[in-house]
Amino acid sequence: MWRPGRRIRSASAISTDPKHPGPDRNLGARLRSIELSRLFDAIGLGREWYLIFCGGIVGAITALGAVGFAKALHATESATFGFLANAPLWLIPLPPILGALVTAALVHYLARDASGHGVPQVIEAIHKRGGRIPLKVGLVKIVASIATVGSGGSAGAEGPIVQIGSTAGSVMGRGLRVGRADMSTLLGCGAAAGIASVFNAPITGVFFVLEVLLRDFSLRTFTPIVVSSVFSVGVTQSLLGKDEAIFGVALAGYGFTIMEMPSFIALGIICAVIGVGFTRMLHMAEDLFARLRVSPLIRPAIGAAMLGLVGLVWAVCVVSPDGSHSVPAFFGNGYATIRSMVDPASYGAARAGSVVSLSLVAILSLCVLKSVGTSLTLGSGGSGGVFAPSLFVGAAAGGAFGMLLERAGLMPTGGTPASYALVGMAAVIAGTTFAPLTAILLLFELTREPKVLLPAMLACIVAAVVAQRWMRDSIYTARLRQSGLLLGGTRDLTVMRRVHLSSIKLAPLPPEPIYPSDPLAKVIGLLSAHRAPDFPVVDPSGKYLGMVTGEDVRAALIDREAIPLLLVAELLRTDLPLLSPEETLDTVIDKFAQHDVACICIVEPGSGVPRGLVTRAAVMKRYQQALSES
Repeated sequence: MWRPGRRIRSASAISTDPKHPGPDRNLGARLRSIELSRLFDAIGLGREWYLIFCGGIVGAITALGAVGFAKALHATESATFGFLANAPLWLIPLPPILGALVTAALVHYLARDASGHGVPQVIEAIHKRGGRIPLKVGLVKIVASIATVGSGGSAGAEGPIVQIGSTAGSVMGRGLRVGRADMSTLLGCGAAAGIASVFNAPITGVFFVLEVLLRDFSLRTFTPIVVSSVFSVGVTQSLLGKDEAIFGVALAGYGFTIMEMPSFIALGIICAVIGVGFTRMLHMAEDLFARLRVSPLIRPAIGAAMLGLVGLVWAVCVVSPDGSHSVPAFFGNGYATIRSMVDPASYGAARAGSVVSLSLVAILSLCVLKSVGTSLTLGSGGSGGVFAPSLFVGAAAGGAFGMLLERAGLMPTGGTPASYALVGMAAVIAGTTFAPLTAILLLFELTREPKVLLPAMLACIVAAVVAQRWMRDSIYTARLRQSGLLLGGTRDLTVMRRVHLSSIKLAPLPPEPIYPSDPLAKVIGLLSAHRAPDFPVVDPSGKYLGMVTGEDVRAALIDREAIPLLLVAELLRTDLPLLSPEETLDTVIDKFAQHDVACICIVEPGSGVPRGLVTRAAVMKRYQQALSES
């Protein structure tokens, strides 16, 4: 749009201008984006289809990266665990320390955002950086996570893969020069594709993004993310040649009964406590390591050394009679141990009597040590995710709870502690992420065992509700709040619809009524006595006619000589909306958004007599208060 005084130059002029030595470097990308948009419009497809097309590409690319990442991680972890199983006990701390040193060097010199568990960085990129994640962050994250988790560090693969997939979406979005909203959607496509690929869980990938990252369940966002997730799983299964659940288990003879409801409610509360404790332990470790007056290159190694010492103590305590030792069960992502804890056959020996106490102590020890190990690994600056540790801790807590029920004679016929281990996995996820829907779907897709869906739904809701009572922010958002990022989401509209205009303090009306025939000088004289910048105008019967805004009055003050000649009627605005006491906050904010005014008048229903003024500042203050209360 041309504006007075603005100079318009041609493309050739730009190239010869000394301030513009060459053509716009982003011109080609913008033209490609425009051409693609026009192509989709020409064949009858709107911008949503353009995003769907891009989401499919992001999903396929992410799947390729996820498969390569998973294979490299598995190979590194197998080599590490093979070494530890045959090496002397005193060498157990060595691999985690070496992996931590590699991670520290990569993060410190190449990409600072590649440390930690990845998901908070993606959330921050979506809400504060316009969806921009440099390509080197994703590349460094791959190697750093392999170095951390593959060397025995206690962390998971899902956080890194979320950041890797989001990087792919960000790179594509920047290449096509999409808008900020579309950039967030493409980041979500990459994150969903990463979760879907690494867990073989396409539905979970979609709802993790919608519930945790974007907090947006609109169809426009939902559709491309679903397509990306489907493409990712399709490519992954084609490359691997299989479609298997990671923790596939069959609970033969088990059926959820109403008599177990109190037990699963209690498990939900226990998992909420564990989730809150795990989250606070991780954040406390981050604070403690941040205060250490040592080089950032050394901090991860200190955490790894402490993890190694804990692992050494564990290995000494569980040395076999023949002198052999096993790798600490809480090293790495812990998938093998989780499979044992959710397998009903693992609890067969526990019914024999004396073995119960030892097994119970062991599984409770694993619950604590995994929490400690993950806090040391990630709190000191290692690179990895918290999903797998949460699954591990939940399985251990649920299994131990099931064993206690069995000892107390409260286990129903056909029941098994394995069912409680399965539900505990989902409940701890819900208690740490505040995302019960994601936790429920994840459990189903990880196990494909529908018999635990009902108890999992109950326990996850209980865990999420109880955890939110004790902890304001989830494991992902606590640090973001400290940095000043307050996340809204789909609940905002619900909150606004619960708040009525009657709960907002009104600004008083002018001390005397203003009529259209009054001189403007009367309004100017009332400026100092009237708190609000805008003035309602009424007819002789007191009925509302319109408003004189402070902005119009200020414009009139420029020509002071004309003020004695101006009447209120000449500045009267009749296009502004009215408010009624029954309206809710969502409609009020919408009216303010459509009209750039500081105040809107609220009138008595039927009579049309002004009752007071609602200011934009009062609305926003009440909105923030409602969010805090929710």
